[in-house]
Amino acid sequence: MNDAIHSFPAPAKLNLMLRVVGRRADGYHLLQTVFRFIDYGDTLSFRVRGDGVIARSNAVAGIAAEDDLSVRAARLLQQASGTTLGAEITVEKRLPVGGGLGGGSSDAATTLLALNRLWRLAVPRTRLLELALQLGADVPVFVFGDNAFAEGIGERLTPIALPPAWYVVLTPPVAVSTPRVFSHPELKRDAKLITIQGFSVEPASNDLEPVVCREYPEVARHLEWLRQFAPALMSGSGASVFAGFATENAAREVLARLPAAMRGFVAQGLARHPLRDLAR
Repeated sequence: MNDAIHSFPAPAKLNLMLRVVGRRADGYHLLQTVFRFIDYGDTLSFRVRGDGVIARSNAVAGIAAEDDLSVRAARLLQQASGTTLGAEITVEKRLPVGGGLGGGSSDAATTLLALNRLWRLAVPRTRLLELALQLGADVPVFVFGDNAFAEGIGERLTPIALPPAWYVVLTPPVAVSTPRVFSHPELKRDAKLITIQGFSVEPASNDLEPVVCREYPEVARHLEWLRQFAPALMSGSGASVFAGFATENAAREVLARLPAAMRGFVAQGLARHPLRDLAR
């Protein structure tokens, strides 16, 4: 094989709302949420190998190679397709672990999409979506490729058109345990179902937010600070929080006032995933 290295983006997502509407017999929670991609995220690089070996070539803080969703995604696609090819994967992490921005899920989806192309497999998107769900409930939307209204455990996806927006995203220095949040006795699990037509960007809510703010005071502190300037919301199961603005300037003016002890960034909302056209 040649030694060409190919790099692909793995963008973050924001949950513009999140409702917990029930619970399945197997313990999975039923949700309604709106996923939006933003132009900030990880970058994955791949070198195709002819010996079938799949390996991560760099260390990633807090994530062992065997647990890395990108490695697991590559092995799942390899197994499902029967290819004899392998890959060396480099993961450039910008998204925090346990941050609610979909970092690991996005890495997994980018791996499926990129290796499907680099290995010349031509696996259809419908099959890639099935593989994505085996890796985690948030992985399918990144393979789906459009901002989406999601139902079920996050796998029933309907494209949704969202207005242009810029976001200030704050990343509290805590890693939220998603299982801990979903198993919390005080979590509200009976929100009323809404339709996609019933969704409005503002005001929106996240049913996980009260529990996370109680268990992780840093999240509550970051929300309180951001709400001085605009309606703010927690993304996913946290810890990251965000607020939307009409212009880049408005968002950057808020970020410029961020206290030295807090961390965050400005990102533009995307109309679609940058790798949307890699699968059919």
